[in-house]
Order: sequence, then structure tokens, then C-alpha cells
Amino acid sequence: MRILKNLCKDKLALTSLMVIIVMIIAGIFAPLIAPHDPGQVNMKLRYASSSWDYLLGNDHLGRCVLSRLIYGIRPSVLWVLVALSLSVLIGAIVGFVAGYFKGKVDAWIMRVCDIMLSFPGYVMTLAVVGILGAGLENILIAFVWMKWAWFARVIRTSVMQFSDMDYVKFAKASGTPNLRIITKHIVPVTFADIAVIASGSMCSMMLQISGLSFLGLGIQAPHAEWGMMLNEAREVMFSRPELMLAPGLAIVVVVSAFNFLSDALQVALDPKLMTSQGKSDKSYESEVRKTTYEYSRG
Repeated sequence: MRILKNLCKDKLALTSLMVIIVMIIAGIFAPLIAPHDPGQVNMKLRYASSSWDYLLGNDHLGRCVLSRLIYGIRPSVLWVLVALSLSVLIGAIVGFVAGYFKGKVDAWIMRVCDIMLSFPGYVMTLAVVGILGAGLENILIAFVWMKWAWFARVIRTSVMQFSDMDYVKFAKASGTPNLRIITKHIVPVTFADIAVIASGSMCSMMLQISGLSFLGLGIQAPHAEWGMMLNEAREVMFSRPELMLAPGLAIVVVVSAFNFLSDALQVALDPKLMTSQGKSDKSYESEVRKTTYEYSRG
């Protein structure tokens, strides 16, 4: 509740949160919201302009652009959220084990993470897709395979900052089980870092899956996906620019919403940042009042 109250104070964060919630609901209930079947081909309506039945017009196969845009939320947002959740879960487990127990366990785990992170993310994703083949499932496997090590390293650093605190040492000395110490004393204080890095990584993963689909390595026809819709509309980008604007704006809006929400979460979950931001805002307002007063007098 405290986090939600802090987010409500930021209008941009609240708007971003509402956009994300609306997108998730629209993706889940796409069959009820979409006006037409996204895969229904009607060559009589090929490149038809917008109408009351087809608000965003039709594509090169006469399919409803609006319906495909709504169904495209599922691979572009919902399935990316699933892959992100799995990556964070695996990375959190590995990061907590490495950061809490340290020693040889930490050394072995970090060497494995170093090996995973030594390869560029895009290159490894392309390699996994090249080996397993194009498709949504293989892209999600590549995301989980590449992202967990990065999450593990970041979470491990955060855990190490709190594992040496006095109250954690006291809990260890009193004989409290390690699992209870981690869940009760360390997880709550590291949740802020986990939430911020997860929301920030969502943006890059969405852009990657859209980029791979645009190149023909991601979602395959006839399934709807925003990056693939951009690729299909390239041939008529000057005569029918709205066919590219619709999925392009959807990507920009959702990625921006997650980006703004990530910044707001960092402030909402860290009281120090909120206090410093409030002080800077007040000092700025007082400086403006002072300048205005001096200008009026002089």
C-alpha cells in the first residue's frame, strides 16, 4: 500500500501503471475485445482504409489491423512478462545463494555468470534462435538462458550489502535457520532492487522480441506480433503509413510506460530518493519565488 501511495503522487508513474494494466487486461481478454478474427483473410479488403467495422483498416491480406494489434499484446507483452518472471526467479535464487553463503559457493556461481555474461546478449539470442529455430518459444528460452546470469549478479550484490548487517548476524548467532533469515530479513530489503531491475529489463526484452520478429526470426505468420506487423507494412510505408504507425506507436507507448514506471519505482521504494527529490523540488520552488520577487521589485 505504501508503494502504491507513493506512485499515486507521481502523475506520470500513475499514468504509466494504468497503461500497463490496460494492456495486460486487453491481452488476456483479447478474444472478447478484438472485433474480428486476427487471422481471417479477406482479399476483397486488401489495404482497405479505416471504417466503422475496421477502425484501423486492413493489411495486405485483408486482416483486421486493430484485432491483430490487440492479439499482438500477448507475445509482445504477456509472454515477455512470463520469460522475465522466470529469469528473475532463477536469478534471484542463484543470487541469494551466492550473496548469502559467499565463499566457494559464491566463487563458483560467479564464474558461471561471468561465462554467460561474456557473450553479447543479442549475439547469444541469435545463436540460440539459430540452433533451435525461429519461433516465440525459442526466443523465450533464449531470454531466460541469457538474462538469469545478469539478474543473479545484480541481486547477489544487493544481498551482500545486507547479509553483513548486525540484525542478520544476530539472527545467525541465535540459531535462526538460513532460509528463515533470507525470507524474513533479506528478501524484503532487496525487493526494491529486484523490482527496479526487472521493470527496466522489460523494456529491452520487448524491443528485442519485436526486433527479431521484424527480421523474421521471431513470431511466425499467421500469428500477430507488433514487430512482424511492422515488417509486413514496409512495402506500403509511404502509401499506407498508418499500418506501420499502429504497431510502432504501441511499442513506443508500452516501452515508455515500463521505463517511466521503473524510474518511479526506484523513487517509491527508496525513501531517501523521495526525500531528496522533495527537497530539490521545494528548493527549486523557493528559488523561483525569490527570482520572481526580485524581478517584480526591480
